[in-house]
Amino acid sequence: MFKKTSTSSGYRDPEVLVGLDLGTSKVTVVVAERDGPSGEAQIIGIGQSPSHGIRKGLIVHLDQAVRSVRQAVSDAENMVGLELTDATVSFSGGDVQSVRSKGLITLGRSPRTVMQLDVGRVIESAQANVAVPANQMILHTIPVEYSLDGNSGIDDPLGMTGMRLDIDLESVIVPLATVQNVYNCVDRAGLNVTGFVIKPLASALGAITPEEGMAGVAIVDIGGGTCGVAVFAESRPKHLAVLSVGGDHITNDVASVLKIPIGKAEELKREVDLFADDSQNLSERLEFDHNGRNYSYSLIELTEIVQCRVDELFASLVRGEMGNAGVAMLPAGIVLTGGVSRSAGIDQYLSRTMDMPVRVAPPIDSNRMPPGRNGPEYTCASGIIRYALEQERDPFRYIEQPLDQLKIVRTPGISGGIKPGRRSDADGGGEPRVSGGSIIQSIKDVLKELF
Repeated sequence: MFKKTSTSSGYRDPEVLVGLDLGTSKVTVVVAERDGPSGEAQIIGIGQSPSHGIRKGLIVHLDQAVRSVRQAVSDAENMVGLELTDATVSFSGGDVQSVRSKGLITLGRSPRTVMQLDVGRVIESAQANVAVPANQMILHTIPVEYSLDGNSGIDDPLGMTGMRLDIDLESVIVPLATVQNVYNCVDRAGLNVTGFVIKPLASALGAITPEEGMAGVAIVDIGGGTCGVAVFAESRPKHLAVLSVGGDHITNDVASVLKIPIGKAEELKREVDLFADDSQNLSERLEFDHNGRNYSYSLIELTEIVQCRVDELFASLVRGEMGNAGVAMLPAGIVLTGGVSRSAGIDQYLSRTMDMPVRVAPPIDSNRMPPGRNGPEYTCASGIIRYALEQERDPFRYIEQPLDQLKIVRTPGISGGIKPGRRSDADGGGEPRVSGGSIIQSIKDVLKELF
C-alpha cells in the first residue's frame, strides 16, 4: 500500500496509498498520495469495473473476479499515470462474527507506567477468551475500552500509571476460506495484499463525522448483494456485521412479483420514491413492452414491493444488529451509504419507520475525489485510505495479525498475468511483502512475538 522511492539526490517521491474494494456490483480501486508520513492524504484517482464472479460478497468464480480486479486496477492506473503494486483490500461475505471479550493483567505490586508490551499482554489475555473454530480466523482485533485500576473509559493507556490494566476487546471473526479466496484473487490480478479490512468498518470510517462517532451512530452500507452494519459510540466500533441482503434482492422481488425480466425490474426500481405521499399520483401506471407483450403496473404497487423488502431489512435485521452492539442510545441515528442509499426518499422513509434521524452520507473526503466518483457508493473505497492512516497513527486501534500469521498460502500456479515490475516468485517466494519503516510494523513485530 505504501510505495516509497527515492532518487540518487535523496528526493523522495510522495507516498502512494491504494485501496481495493471488492463489491458485488463493482470493484473499486482508490489511489491517494501524500508528502511524507505526516502529510495529508489526497485522493488522486478512482478506478472501477463491473463485478463478475462475485455473489453476495463472496467470490464464486475466481477467473471472472480476477478479470474484474485487473480492469479496475487498469482504470485507476490510467487515471493517475502510475503503476500500482500494493493494496489494502476490503471485502464482505455473509458469515462474519463480532465477538466481545475481556482481559486483564497486573502491572506489579506498586504503580508503574503502562508500556506497549503491557498493552500487547492485555490484548493477548482477552484473545485467549475467544473461541475461534479451526476453519475461521480473527481478521480484526479492536480495543473498545481500557480500564486502569478500575477507572473505565480510557482510550489509550500508554504512559499512564497504575497497577491493573483491563480491556474490553472486539474480535471480528471471518471464514478462513473467504479470506484465502480474496487473497488468491488479488494476488493473481498482480497486486501485493498489504492488509485486509472488513467492509462495514471501512464504510464507517469513510462516512461518519467525529461528532457522530462520539455520540453513537449506526452506519448501514447497502450494496448490491450485502448490507454492512457498524455501530460506533465514544468514537469506537462497538459491533460489526454483514447481512446477506442487498439491492439485488429488491430487484429480484420486483421481478418475481411482477413477473418481468431482471433488467426491467432494475429500471422500474429506480422509479420508486419510498417516501411518496398522498400529494403524489401513486395510481399512475407504468407501461412498457417486452418481447411483444404489454406490461402495465401502478406506481403504488411497485412502491409497496420495494418498501416491504426495505422494511424487512431495517425493522428486523439491521435493528437486531444495532441491539447486539449493547449501546443504549444512538443519538446520531443511522448513516446510510452504498448504492442503494441513492434510492429516492429512503432517508425520510426510514426516519419515519425507525423513529430516529437518518441521513445519506457521501464520503467525508468527497471534495477530494474525482467528480462523478464521489457519491455514497464510493464511501467504502475512500474509507480504506482512512483505515490505513488510522492504523499508522495508532497501531493499537485496529490490530491485524501479520499476513504470514493468517495461514494464507499462495496456490501454486495461479499467479499469472503479473505486469513487469510487479512481484513474482523471485521477489521473495510466495509471502506478501509489507513495506517497512513505519511505526505500525514495529508494533506488529512485538505483537507477533506475543501471539
